[in-house]
This record gives sequence, C-alpha cells and structure tokens, in this order.
Amino acid sequence: MRVGIRIPPCDRADRIVETVRRAEALGFDDAWFPDSQLLWRDVFTTLTAAALGTDRIGLGTAVTNLVTRHPAVVASAARSVAELAPGRFTLGLGVGNSSVGPVGLRQSTTKAMREGLTLLRTLLNGEEWDFDGPAGTVRSRLRDPRPEVPLHMAASGPKNLRLAGEVADGVVLLSGVSPRTLAGATARVREGAEAAGRDAGTVPLIVSAYCAVTDDIETAARQIKPICASIAQNGGAPFLALAGIDVTVPDAVEGVYPDLVHAEDWEAAVKVASSWVSDGAALRFAGEFCLFGTADEIAGRLRSLYADGVSGVFLQHVGSYEPPTELIEAVGASVLPAL
Repeated sequence: MRVGIRIPPCDRADRIVETVRRAEALGFDDAWFPDSQLLWRDVFTTLTAAALGTDRIGLGTAVTNLVTRHPAVVASAARSVAELAPGRFTLGLGVGNSSVGPVGLRQSTTKAMREGLTLLRTLLNGEEWDFDGPAGTVRSRLRDPRPEVPLHMAASGPKNLRLAGEVADGVVLLSGVSPRTLAGATARVREGAEAAGRDAGTVPLIVSAYCAVTDDIETAARQIKPICASIAQNGGAPFLALAGIDVTVPDAVEGVYPDLVHAEDWEAAVKVASSWVSDGAALRFAGEFCLFGTADEIAGRLRSLYADGVSGVFLQHVGSYEPPTELIEAVGASVLPAL
C-alpha cells in the first residue's frame, strides 16, 4: 500500500516544498495537492516546485477539475509537471467542488467528466482532437505529449464511481475508510470496469481519509464536526446512517466562509456544525470513517484496507490553510515504521 499525505498549496511554493521534502524524508510514498483557485496558490506552480525539489516521492493533484480549467490547459500543465518528475506524477480529476462554487459555476456532470477524460487522454497521447467553438471546428494536438501520465478520477456517487471504473487509470474514493461505504463504492467501480471489459483488479483504488494520531479520540473528534456536517449536507446522509450517524443539515449554512470543509475560521465552523452534529455523532464518525487513534491502531486499519484491495491512501489533516506538519511528523515517526 502507498501511503500519501494531502498538502494544500496554502503558502508560497518554495515553503510548501519544504513540507514535501519532510514527507519524502520520513517515508511517505505520495504528496497530493488540492486545486482551488481562490483558496490556495496555483496547484501546478506548486507541483513544479515540488518536482524540482524532491527525488522520490510521488506527486499528484487531488484533485483539479475541467470546469475552471479547460481540458487542453490541464493537458499542457500535466505534461509540463510530468517532464520534471518522470514516472512520479498522477493527474487526479474531480467534479470541481470548492473550485466552481466560489465563482458561481456548476460541478461537472458525469457526461462532462467522460468527455473531458477522453479529451485529456487523447491530447496526452499526442493524438488530434476536433475542438468545436464559435469560429467552427478546429483540429489540434498537444506538442511533446506525455502518454504515461495516469488519470485518476475522484468519485463518491454511483454514476461517477462506475465511470471511474470504466475509463480512469485509478480511482480516488471519497467514502472514507468505513467498511460499509467502502464496500459499496468498490462494487460500483468494479461494475464500471467489468462493463468496459477491464480487469477490475488492475484499477488502483486510493482512499482519502482524515487522520489524527491520538489517544484522546473524543477531543480530536470534535474538530471534524464540520466534515461530518458537510457530508450530510451534500447528499451523504444515507452513508452516515449506515454507521448509526443521524445528521440532517440545511442546504444553506450561515456564518461559515467559504464552506464547512474549507472554513477560514475552523473553531467557528465547529461551533456552527455542533447545531447538527453531536459529540457522540462526531465520535462515531471519527471511528467509522476516519483514521483516528494510536499509531498501532491506525497501522492496523491500514493493513485491513490493504487486505480489502485498497492500493493506497492519502491522509488529510483538519484545516486548509496550514500545512499538515504535525500529521506528517506523527505518522512518519510512528505509523509508517509500524507498517
């Protein structure tokens, strides 16, 4: 299993590279960078600096999108990073989330994701594509292509999970580590792969999970109330219910900017989320969907994930505007050696 860390581009690229270097030195396999143009620095600028400043660690977007970035622009950016980190770069793509919302755009539909992934792969392979625009149809191609760049798709709903299994080189599962939801998500990916005549066992499955190395789960769990509330708000209440977590959140939440997951004032977001997420529900959420616990407990759960067919995880810390320094040190010092 590959163990990665999510590092938001929340500071100057040269400073973020120091965080990536530390993760590399402690034995992490991958560093994944989210993309949201108003929240963080440009993800491909940060990736370029990371590619030049590291030797071994895998680098990837988790995730960029094809709404605020045209697929041709993404193809060029991916090619440019891949040149600097041969064999180390993965292009992760999703529907948009925090990139599209703050600028009034809609997330990609499943149809748009299919078309965008097809276009990206065509360009990265060096093949021609007919672009339809106001001036008519133009046939073009990408110079100096990089066909080896893997395209991973992040997915949570059944349609996108099936699409990812059908067309992507790997899948980023947004179900957390809950055995119940993970089994359902994996099954949908398998359905998509089999429908396309692919061997589902060859499609890498990467699980995103919030993580905290602690022996005081009760206290730590309170900090992820906004995450739990956001899942319920965005259609995930049935998944939470499988773990006995009954949470109902209104469509619009006041007092949190820009949203519950990326709140600038995290303590305020915890207070707001507490209106719907009790301490008990937060504790169940941490225990079921997240990797909270001692180093040995987390290592044990990672081994179980691997036994269930998960090929990689990337760990997330709470918060969006500070690098995950403490999590990197804690996991690097105690969890990775235990594995």
